[in-house]
Amino acid sequence: MDTIRSTENVRYLSRPGGRIAYTVDGSGPLVVLVPGMGDVRATWRDVVGPLVEEGHRVATMDLRGHGDSDTTFTEHGDVVTGRDVLALVQELDAGPAVLAGNSMGGSSVAWAAAERPDLVAGLMLVAPLLREPPTGRFARAAMHGLMRVMFARPWGARVWATYYRGALNKGARSPWLAEHVDGLHRSLREPGRLRSFRTLTVQLDHSVVEPRLPEVVAPAIAFVGDRDPDFRDPRAELAWIADTLAATPVWLTDVGHYPQHQRPDVVVPETLGFLAGLPRDGAAWSAPRTAGA
Repeated sequence: MDTIRSTENVRYLSRPGGRIAYTVDGSGPLVVLVPGMGDVRATWRDVVGPLVEEGHRVATMDLRGHGDSDTTFTEHGDVVTGRDVLALVQELDAGPAVLAGNSMGGSSVAWAAAERPDLVAGLMLVAPLLREPPTGRFARAAMHGLMRVMFARPWGARVWATYYRGALNKGARSPWLAEHVDGLHRSLREPGRLRSFRTLTVQLDHSVVEPRLPEVVAPAIAFVGDRDPDFRDPRAELAWIADTLAATPVWLTDVGHYPQHQRPDVVVPETLGFLAGLPRDGAAWSAPRTAGA
């Protein structure tokens, strides 16, 4: 069975413009897992089982145009993804829920927590991109132009797979990384998926998230790796996240942009400890604690 694109037990959430694919495992308080740009829900495979075993209902979703979700969407990015997450919580009639996101998934769930605090009991932020890097308008336009070329056919799927396998996974590597990357490559070669991915890279703008962060009241835990290429200074970024959201910081050594599958031996127990400290009624968490790798 293809663990990257398995359609077993896949459900679909109808949204304006298309359908979002997701799966649900276990029972209990809801945890929603959101992948990052160019990734699919299987990125959380090492996390789902332990959460279920500890008595949680786990919904793992694909982004718009990714995985098993439809490629008919024209709007992409943090805000619409955050709305998709909130719609999924409501669809499952299970709020307040803990929302977990990697990369742009992290920015999306942070936005969701600000938008609907009544639906969010806690946040698990894994290499989250909560603000735009300090670049000028012309540099940003040049980057968008470069992405249009990099992720065009016929080479775009291979370019992303190579970057995912290499620069984004510096340091510790999952034993199933090669399988995962091969699956991503195959997925992006399907009709419409590379176009959706390319559109996302151009539309993505994390500046819509940072102004909403003061509105987030849910307790949070944040994971950042010391070799993450998406941060100019990973340690400073983690400190900023911790200070801005009163989040528990978890610093990971020899880890790039995917702590959830590069160091599940740290991410899983830290997450379970965080969840165990959350009141089941979704009330505010008592106090943040400092943790490390």
